[in-house]
Amino acid sequence: MYELTCIGCGPGDPDLLTVKAVNAIKKADIILCPTSKTGKTSMALSIISKFLVDPKPKIVNLVFPMVTNKQILDESWKTNSKILLDYVLSGQNTVYITIGDPHLYSTWIYMHKKIEQQNQQIKIKVIPGITSIFTFAAKANIGIGEASDKIAIVPSCYDLSTICELAKNCDTLVFLKDGRHFEQIIKILVKSGFPNTSKFVIGQDLDTDKEIIHKTTLGKITKDILTTKYFSIMVVKRA
Repeated sequence: MYELTCIGCGPGDPDLLTVKAVNAIKKADIILCPTSKTGKTSMALSIISKFLVDPKPKIVNLVFPMVTNKQILDESWKTNSKILLDYVLSGQNTVYITIGDPHLYSTWIYMHKKIEQQNQQIKIKVIPGITSIFTFAAKANIGIGEASDKIAIVPSCYDLSTICELAKNCDTLVFLKDGRHFEQIIKILVKSGFPNTSKFVIGQDLDTDKEIIHKTTLGKITKDILTTKYFSIMVVKRA
């Protein structure tokens, strides 16, 4: 049976790749990498590059446009899954890589669905990766969940109308990506009654030379510590 391996590459630090992931990378004939536009370096590829050994595998970039148009997205998933499937059915050892974990807000989820629609005869193996949430928690030394804490994870496609209800019903709120919304979210949290003494941690560009992490309380936030970067994370933990 033909086999496809999907690897979660973690948040950016190559040393956070699992041993299982590194072994799979070294055995690959073909590595397919997601990128947002033609000619742009794949972040996932930059994470694994130190583990590529001779003879080096063929590298194929798959373009996933950063848009919200469902038709355009669906076409990209369909096209890229077909390319991926063709390599798998050629009998080559095929690996698809993605940042973070494949099953948390990843293009892999949609690719997997399309592949299953096109072909049920291949074996798919997924190697999990460390998410930015837990890398951030380790760096900031903040617990994400304690005892019976209720946790909400909110992605970049914010429906801000739901933040108020989440604030009322959750103890820890984790906001992933797109710091442009963070200032507005903080105002909503305060209005929703989240205590000013709540722990507040914000970071951007984790595991890069531009990494920034700020730690304070909700009531002491100043504009200069906020970020507008896409690759950002914000955690607010009820006091």
